[in-house]
Amino acid sequence: MSTASYTRLTSQKRRKRTMNILTFIAVILLAVVAIFPIWWIFRTSLMSSAEIYRYPPSLFPDKWLFSNYEKTLEVFMFWKYLWNTMLIIVPSCLAGTFTATLCGYAFARLRFRGKNWIWMLCIGSMLLPPMVTLVPLYIGWTRGLGVSDSYLPLIIPYFCGGGAFNIFLIRQFMMSIPKELDQAATIDGAGYFRILFSILMPAIRPAMIVIALFIFIGLWNDLLQQMIYINSSEKYTIALGLTNFRGQLKSDWALTMAATCLSFAPGVIFYLIGQRYFVEGITLTGLKN
Repeated sequence: MSTASYTRLTSQKRRKRTMNILTFIAVILLAVVAIFPIWWIFRTSLMSSAEIYRYPPSLFPDKWLFSNYEKTLEVFMFWKYLWNTMLIIVPSCLAGTFTATLCGYAFARLRFRGKNWIWMLCIGSMLLPPMVTLVPLYIGWTRGLGVSDSYLPLIIPYFCGGGAFNIFLIRQFMMSIPKELDQAATIDGAGYFRILFSILMPAIRPAMIVIALFIFIGLWNDLLQQMIYINSSEKYTIALGLTNFRGQLKSDWALTMAATCLSFAPGVIFYLIGQRYFVEGITLTGLKN
């Protein structure tokens, strides 16, 4: 290798190493910016009122008051709210994931009359803002079906495909799987459901976990619809309970932040469990259309 080539190769390696270092530093800075609000909530939950209002504020408490969480659990019915929330989320996640898989399978693999038109309507429904359908749905549930102060309006819609985006995600993921697998199974005598359950569902497990995560996050953060359909305090979810709790405490920020930490902890744990599948599912979706 000539001296010029060696110098050029060394220079390229040096530039690449420098760019990697700068990229790593940028990622670390962005991570700090993203995590800092969560840390600020957590450190506030462990402070006394005097420390919270002290200026300049400190990043760490002088004394870590974990007793704030004990006081919070005495007045904030976290476990009851968590149970009520799970009564909505668990059947919705299971039904939404399963029905979205069935619909995605139909659009990806089956042939039937009007398939393209139905698919266009399904995708077009994603363009509708939730506010457009909020009032008609409320009138339909309350006046048409006579349902009030119930979890049913929050659960039943997930028994009907789980949402257009979930169907789209499953369909795109199935399109990336070779159809030759279906044809080989058909030759061996497998029917539609045998192909779906034995061949396709194991292959699209990351996408199904992504859908379950989306449904979980959506319902966990859905304060508006829960405020509309749930009226009694006995049926309050985490979101409603936390909103009511903040109104009761007013200026006691330590207990409010402790309740906030308790409220988002289950969601963070659930996401961390499925994080690998979440990234894999998002990465692989849409590789083939």
